[in-house]
Amino acid sequence: MPKRKGAVHVAKIVSRQKGREYTSYLLRRTFREGGKVKHETLGNISHLPLPTIELIRGSLQGKTYIEAGAGLTVTRTQPHGHVAAVLGTLRKIGLEKMIASIPSRERDLIVAMIVSRVLNPGSKLTTARDLQPETATSTLGSVLGVEGADEDDLYEAMDWLLKRQGRIEKKLAAKHFSEGCLVLYDLSSSYYTGTHCSLARFGHNRDRKRGFPQINYGLLCNAEGTPVAIEVFSGDTGDPSTLGPQIEKIRSRFKVRRVVLVGDRGMITQARLEKEIKPVEGLEWITALRAPALKKLAEQKILQPSLFDKRDLAEIQSPDFPGERLVACFNPLLAFERAQKREDLLRATEKELEKIVEATKRAKRPLRGKDKIGLRVGKVLNRFKMGKHFKITITETSFSYERNGKAIAAEAALDGIYIIRTSVPQDAMKAEDVVKAYKGLDVVERAFRSLKTVDLKVRPIFHRNENRVRAHVFLCMLAYYVEWHMRKTLAPILFDEDDPEGAAALRESIVAPAQRSERAKRKARTKRTEEGLPVLSFRDLLKLLETIAKNRVQVGKKEKGGSSQEFDLVTIPNRIQRKALDLLGVPLVL
Repeated sequence: MPKRKGAVHVAKIVSRQKGREYTSYLLRRTFREGGKVKHETLGNISHLPLPTIELIRGSLQGKTYIEAGAGLTVTRTQPHGHVAAVLGTLRKIGLEKMIASIPSRERDLIVAMIVSRVLNPGSKLTTARDLQPETATSTLGSVLGVEGADEDDLYEAMDWLLKRQGRIEKKLAAKHFSEGCLVLYDLSSSYYTGTHCSLARFGHNRDRKRGFPQINYGLLCNAEGTPVAIEVFSGDTGDPSTLGPQIEKIRSRFKVRRVVLVGDRGMITQARLEKEIKPVEGLEWITALRAPALKKLAEQKILQPSLFDKRDLAEIQSPDFPGERLVACFNPLLAFERAQKREDLLRATEKELEKIVEATKRAKRPLRGKDKIGLRVGKVLNRFKMGKHFKITITETSFSYERNGKAIAAEAALDGIYIIRTSVPQDAMKAEDVVKAYKGLDVVERAFRSLKTVDLKVRPIFHRNENRVRAHVFLCMLAYYVEWHMRKTLAPILFDEDDPEGAAALRESIVAPAQRSERAKRKARTKRTEEGLPVLSFRDLLKLLETIAKNRVQVGKKEKGGSSQEFDLVTIPNRIQRKALDLLGVPLVL
């Protein structure tokens, strides 16, 4: 039977003779003869340098090698690693399919805006510029296939998104809410620098930007702080009046019938409790008493310092709150801070009041008249909110003041004390868990800080159209949803707490201030992880990932009218970059 033509390859032969090891490289052809695999040696190439042998081996395996003189030219370099991290996370947590299960250009544009908001928050014009081939600062446009999209395309995509907001939030609620779960709700605002948006109104200014109208937005989170839904209100909307729509949303749209709603004392007021919360079956609540109620309980001798002789937490009852549980807490650190702040405000008030006293005594043009003196005094007292702590005497020609020791002492007796009120039965939630649930509102505040200043920068708001403002705020929430998951996953290499159980073990009680775990303290002290990697902030880590670039490489020179071979080459990640991508579980090639 004739020999069949077989594949030629390089065989490495290792042999031992008299205790010594010899390596040979043979050029062989493998073929099949009579049903058996046989080898034919074509030559011995052991005398060639090892790199040459490897070139021959690779060439026989089908690899293509570039001529040394041909040269390589990098025709384009775009930052890519940060895009891979954020976009990969967005897809891994299922947000892309929550936005729309069927791929579309609108969905890709929305995803691009979400990723861009995490990477480089800015106006839609800035985002559109980053999607243009000539001005792109990353691979975002090319990876998503939306290169060339302009701001009009982005605005149309925002309109498309707003119509689907309810549907997307319903999917988020199904994933993060369950029957009987805690739902955290709070309201914040952002100032508006324009004059043409119907939502922009003057109201309670949280940003301390005098002279600017604002918009309000309420955020719903689960107990961990995962954002689920957001709603925009006009800037003059009071906190309590936003509560009703959220209850309706939770029960009607999200179909969660049993829920514990957690809100601060300014949100869940007595009027809202009676009108909108208590009548709803299956809706429990947790909030806190306001200062006048604490003062009344103290006057009734129900709230006394002796409650905290042995513990910093005690349950009390009051006929003014029938059917409710009142959990009184005492935090000595908070007591010290409040006392110090009050003393500072008292001194600042006295300093300004003393100026008015001097004005009534000066030789030239002294301050005269009860009305004029009273006007100046009123401005000072309103500024520092210390009027209740001073006794004021005003005549036509003089003014005097002194501290109201009794009022100051009465307030000081309540320093560091706060009371959580709830409708949740004792057999369903212990007092410690009630306090923990209320303190959970901190995670909503953390979300607002991230949305407004730290990372995503919901402001300044450039849109005039009311629906575009709503879509913009919703986009920012979705971006925070991605960032929240990234921070949680990347915590071991960030300055963030990555050992919550260790931190909880160091806490003396739920009333005491939260403690950082030993691992988190060690990271902060050494600036290194347990593996010896540098610890970074979230923003700095994104900047580091940005240095992983996708390079378009051209082989040789491109002849006129002809073509040349090109390929993409991605930067090899360093240790910290590799660790970040491994933690996120995302590939570099998307």
